[in-house]
Amino acid sequence: MPSVLRVLILCTHNSARSQMAEALTRDAAGRANLPLDVHSAGTEATRVKPEAATVMAELGLSLADHHSKTLHDVPDPWKFEYVVTVCDSAAEACPVYPAQTVRLHYPFTDPSGGTLERWRTVREQLKSQFGAFVEALAAGRPVPASYEDSPAVTAS
Repeated sequence: MPSVLRVLILCTHNSARSQMAEALTRDAAGRANLPLDVHSAGTEATRVKPEAATVMAELGLSLADHHSKTLHDVPDPWKFEYVVTVCDSAAEACPVYPAQTVRLHYPFTDPSGGTLERWRTVREQLKSQFGAFVEALAAGRPVPASYEDSPAVTAS
């Protein structure tokens, strides 16, 4: 296993769920002292939605330096130990990765067009799921195979 694991989080537009998941995963990894190289991308690039920045700022996490990007904008896009899709469209469009890559699908509701409360709900779901993902990696356990299999999610 490499000394620094690389994680890619994919969504359709890289504007909300994947951006929030990237920040939450980095934060959880930092707290767990787990060296992760975390990136997010979309099947097409748009912009980071201001509501995503707002609800992340409530947790003290900034998306100010984040920008929407495609897979081709990510360093070494074909060298990730984990590729996680967070929407069904991205899961269907996700390219084939080498055999050593673990592909996971954790689907979340798109909060776009919803109230800030809806954004907060999705943020908390992402926080639980990716927290469980990082916790499993840090403990040397298998990561949750799906959103439903996550202890942090099913316990809530």
